[in-house]
Amino acid sequence: MAEVSIIIVNFKSWKHLENCLASIEKIDQTIVSFEVIVVDNCSNDGVLPDFKKNYSSIQFIENSGNNGFSNGCNLGAKNANGTFFMFLNPDTIINENSILLMLKLAKKNDDYGIVSCQTINKKGKSENQVRIFPKLMTLFGAFRAIYKLVNKSKIESDFNSSKDIVFPDWVSGSLIFMNKKWFDKVKYWNEDYWMYFEDVDLCKRVSEKGGRIVITRGANIIHNHGGASRINVKTAVITKSEVLISKHVYVKNNFKGIGKYISQIFLVFQNLVTYLLLAIIGLIFFFVPKLKLNIFLFKNLLSYYFRVVKKGSWLSMRSMNYN
Repeated sequence: MAEVSIIIVNFKSWKHLENCLASIEKIDQTIVSFEVIVVDNCSNDGVLPDFKKNYSSIQFIENSGNNGFSNGCNLGAKNANGTFFMFLNPDTIINENSILLMLKLAKKNDDYGIVSCQTINKKGKSENQVRIFPKLMTLFGAFRAIYKLVNKSKIESDFNSSKDIVFPDWVSGSLIFMNKKWFDKVKYWNEDYWMYFEDVDLCKRVSEKGGRIVITRGANIIHNHGGASRINVKTAVITKSEVLISKHVYVKNNFKGIGKYISQIFLVFQNLVTYLLLAIIGLIFFFVPKLKLNIFLFKNLLSYYFRVVKKGSWLSMRSMNYN
């Protein structure tokens, strides 16, 4: 039985996936035993059979539809045999050292609920590690800037560059390494989310159960942002819409009392005003695709808020839990 189950959710990211699997194939299985499970969220483009043929040692699972990142991760986990799960984006390049170090940390520290490592882009620049759970005072850009300014000395101390290990509130879903016991304890990825904020939600639930969220700076992976979220304008509109929707879902799931209602109202107001102005600019400069995109984004927002009122649910229509 494999010690580590590497679970990758794919949607039409075949070139990225090919590079990711090539990096995994270089890892010595005599040092760490692992299995690889790729869940394809119904790319439906005829490429999957070729991958099954070319990577016969990898378990490919075709999902019933494009059911979202959380659902894909959960489906992969249900078919996994490892003691540890590593959820990995297809647009990443992994290495042996990273897996070994994260495995060592997770084994040695039972309270490490989620372990990750430094992620760098293809230019070698590290991603931001100062990640704070959204709350009323950090949910909005201006408030977040004030919060960071007020807490500047603490943040600089907590994330000092000399530290080998840091403890952010949450880590990116591009790489999440966790013991299956912790995964079972928090009842899996939350399928309220179709895409985005599901990683923040998972870390929040681990934290509430007493687990620590860890980043080791002794290892890194390459993360080539984009994947399936930048295929074309239509896909970009969907993914950008889901970012806004998932923020509402996170507030619904994790905020309490009057702060929950204030945050939802502020979010609605901010989104409508911001994207109305951007849509107007898009109408004027309709010949610029990136600006024209905001017209469709505003339209999606209006449709979403109409459904919220009609259905009484903040969930996306794409969420597996939407009804």
